[in-house]
Amino acid sequence: MTMSEPTTDTEADKPNPPRSRKGVLTRARLLDAAKQIFEEHGFLDARISDIAERAGLSHGSFYHYFDSKEQIFREVAEAVYEHLAEPVGSVILAHSDSTPPERLREAIRRHFESYVEEARIIGVIEQVSRYDEHVRSVNAERARASRRLIAGSIRQMQERGLADPELDADLAPAILGSMTERFAEAWLVQGEIECDFDHAVEQVARAFINALGIREEAPRKIARRARRS
Repeated sequence: MTMSEPTTDTEADKPNPPRSRKGVLTRARLLDAAKQIFEEHGFLDARISDIAERAGLSHGSFYHYFDSKEQIFREVAEAVYEHLAEPVGSVILAHSDSTPPERLREAIRRHFESYVEEARIIGVIEQVSRYDEHVRSVNAERARASRRLIAGSIRQMQERGLADPELDADLAPAILGSMTERFAEAWLVQGEIECDFDHAVEQVARAFINALGIREEAPRKIARRARRS
């Protein structure tokens, strides 16, 4: 079974965008209900009637806000992708007095915490992405955008003498990102790896720090010296 072909931005617009606060809240209730149903039943066995019932609405009310089960699933998936990517902007790229190692540890911790929260739906999204081009392409574009931002951050650290100057700033985010996502999936979604949460955060952070060539010793002194230069 396959989902419909990817839609354009215009085609993907909801049929009747809510214009009132009540409409916005109702649409949010449907999205929350849909996420729960997809987590419990998977995509193929989830029914629109189940989603509407969980949201406390009639079956017909669903179509006032969404065209299909495919559309609401895609919006659920996009929200999950945004949740997982949030630490890139709020921690890695944010203006802060924290050192690069401190930021890395905090971002990785938040990312894994989000993964724990979203583990059930992530498993469903991974299955659907194998045959839904829209879900796959949205994830790919978000990953590309994240890699571009992180590459810029790596270049800044290289210019300040905080990271390995010979490291390929464009390739490193793809390598490290792939490592992190595959580890998180195997550990938190598939259950293939048994590991203490804090230990996992520290080990992944160390892998990043070592790969980027960031010096851990006297990090604040290094950062202050780099800022003065």
